[in-house]
Amino acid sequence: MRLPRDLSGDDLAKALRTLGYALTRQKGSHMRLTSRRDVEHHVSIPRHDPLRMGTLRGILNEVAEHHHMTISQLVDLLFSK
Repeated sequence: MRLPRDLSGDDLAKALRTLGYALTRQKGSHMRLTSRRDVEHHVSIPRHDPLRMGTLRGILNEVAEHHHMTISQLVDLLFSK
């Protein structure tokens, strides 16, 4: 598994639409996305370009845990072409 290194916050938000996440609010340079599949889940994403690797990994960890999958599975789902 290899994380994309040039991913912006906007690109990540767009990719998370696959899992039902939608923008619910924005304050400053941060977006809050919400998924209502199963149980409601919120995730905050900075609108940085590119996202730092630790920030990206943390967000993906949180989303993967909520959807009961590994980060590897999540990365394949979101970014495989």
